[in-house]
Amino acid sequence: MLSEGRKKNRVTLLDVARHASVSRATASLVIRKSPLVSTETRAKVEAVMQELGYVYNMGAARLRADRSLTIGVVIPNLVNPFFTELLAGIDRVIDSASMVVILVNSGDLVARQETLLTRMREHGVDGIILCPAAETEMSLVEKMVEWDLPLVQVLRRVTDDCDYAGVDYAFGMRQAVDHLAELGHRDIAFALHGPVHSAYQERVDGFRDAMQARGLDPENVIRVPHQIAAIAEAAGLFTEGSRRSSAVVCFNDVVALGLAAGLYDLGISIGRDFSLVGFDDVADAEAMRPRLTSVATFPEAIGEGAAKLLLDRLAQPDLAPRKLVKAPQLHIRQSSAIWRGSSLGRQQESG
Repeated sequence: MLSEGRKKNRVTLLDVARHASVSRATASLVIRKSPLVSTETRAKVEAVMQELGYVYNMGAARLRADRSLTIGVVIPNLVNPFFTELLAGIDRVIDSASMVVILVNSGDLVARQETLLTRMREHGVDGIILCPAAETEMSLVEKMVEWDLPLVQVLRRVTDDCDYAGVDYAFGMRQAVDHLAELGHRDIAFALHGPVHSAYQERVDGFRDAMQARGLDPENVIRVPHQIAAIAEAAGLFTEGSRRSSAVVCFNDVVALGLAAGLYDLGISIGRDFSLVGFDDVADAEAMRPRLTSVATFPEAIGEGAAKLLLDRLAQPDLAPRKLVKAPQLHIRQSSAIWRGSSLGRQQESG
């Protein structure tokens, strides 16, 4: 037991090390949750910390390390469930490093994004994970370099000269188009929305390349509104007129959900009269009826990858820029079907 005199004094890490019969460096590794410490030693040191009433001074450690132990995450959209899953992956890795995420929403606006990044710098974040707003220019990346603020791009990229975690969008589009073509569809459309950025362009290029490879019309690309209700009202764009389709590949699952509602309102049965393929495969894809065929992009894994890239960058600032590009995977469910007809009212067979 401690003497009354010692109880009046603040317990130091050196006190903990001496009572646990380990070096101060080992005690420090225990506090930092280093995997270099054995389970037995960790348990012994933690028991002594509890016995002595040791309190880790986070503020002092921050000053010594010149680190805030906070990470800034900037995303363009808080509504799309894809970003919720992405953030879950980021937070899991950052939390395991005993750090904290500060989340902000740029609204896909360049000016707002720059203001948020400036505020994060002022608050001393250690690094940034950024899904760049549409129209973000290289000058922003150059500014981050001037600020000496480590940056990881996620999902979208402005440059190949800094770390990036994302998806092979072209491969995902090829899987979607190949699946529908193999079901017999020839009139396949691509429904997209939102502002133009690298991920947008990679999806469009991937769709067109996949259609050309199949000898199909690569130009049946149709923009729809941004909100689900408005997307539903636009469903007739795909079922009427000269560009009428039997199947649609969607920019993301939000577009697919909107079109599903609109096709239902038109009396068209998805998975029988019409085929629909989403992109991202978020939780709503499984909840939709009929269940949505969708290209899974694994947002949690992408988030984990982005966070690991940033932690590596913080530990080794001189690393060469790295890319982690996740291969997507088509999940076939009930919304895509074998093509059996030549006009609406045509019958398809679930496949």
